[in-house]
Amino acid sequence: MQRRAMLAAGLAAPALLTAGEARAQAPAPAQPQPVPPQAPGYYRFLVGQHLVTMLHDGQAIRPNPTQGFVRNASAEEVTASMRAQGLNPAQLVNPFTVPVVRTPRGTVMFDTGNGPQTAADSRVGQLPANLSAAGIDPASIDIVAFTHFHGDHVGGLLDGSGNAAFPRARIIVPEKEWAFWMDEGQASRAPEAMRPAFANVRRRFAPYESRIERVAEGAEILPGLRLNETPGHTPGHSSYHLSDGDAQAMILGDLTSRPEFNLTNPGWHVIFDMDPAQAEATRRRVFDRVATDRIRCVAYHWPFPANGTVLKEGNGYRLVPAEWSSVV
Repeated sequence: MQRRAMLAAGLAAPALLTAGEARAQAPAPAQPQPVPPQAPGYYRFLVGQHLVTMLHDGQAIRPNPTQGFVRNASAEEVTASMRAQGLNPAQLVNPFTVPVVRTPRGTVMFDTGNGPQTAADSRVGQLPANLSAAGIDPASIDIVAFTHFHGDHVGGLLDGSGNAAFPRARIIVPEKEWAFWMDEGQASRAPEAMRPAFANVRRRFAPYESRIERVAEGAEILPGLRLNETPGHTPGHSSYHLSDGDAQAMILGDLTSRPEFNLTNPGWHVIFDMDPAQAEATRRRVFDRVATDRIRCVAYHWPFPANGTVLKEGNGYRLVPAEWSSVV
């Protein structure tokens, strides 16, 4: 009996030792791992010979978009529409994407993004980093063409030191947009909250004074690139038609907010449209054209890569987003 007990104890000892060793060697609780950054935000496609590079400038978060973001729809209507399209009614993600088009006759950037940011946690101002990632030197930009002069479009004209961010570029501006924002009378009559926007526009364009060219409806910027006036969002808001043979694209600027708002509901008047009724009429005219002719569209506030095809659907329209492709 004693011998059997000793044998049992001898067999148990290694098991106990192994369990003890396991406890001694147990790893410490896992520490939170840093979240790695996303891949660089650029995407390319061709329109004939024209190479289009979409460059992400980041995104802003607007809380409570059901409250006042759409002037002519109730909170209940906005909530229902957002939920039906898979959006969170508690917040609106507002993306910013800047297109750059390399043509046989020069390279054109459309708008300049939000510009340098001082806040460490800012979600915008990513254009310079994504230009670099895409291999585009700001000094290689021959033309900067503007759709309009809201701050998230003109902010990138200056670098962090207040100097011209595009040292060689000609600056193309819609003449009606220029006339509005440079009018002292308009600035003096504007609501107090809007007056800093007038001052900001003048400050951003100041270093480029000798290089600014004002153009009107139908002006040819380069072969295959023409300005189309699309007013309403601002008095001189303009879009650009890019073509090469049968290949076409429209650079819409802020003709539309996110597709879930102004495509699904083209009659909705969002707060950033300065003349909402005119903006709606312009949207419907342009969307009918691009849907009928199947023209690829680029829009500043669509989810990245911010381009695709617009289809007519019911009383509104639907975006078929461009698919990611590893081949340009």
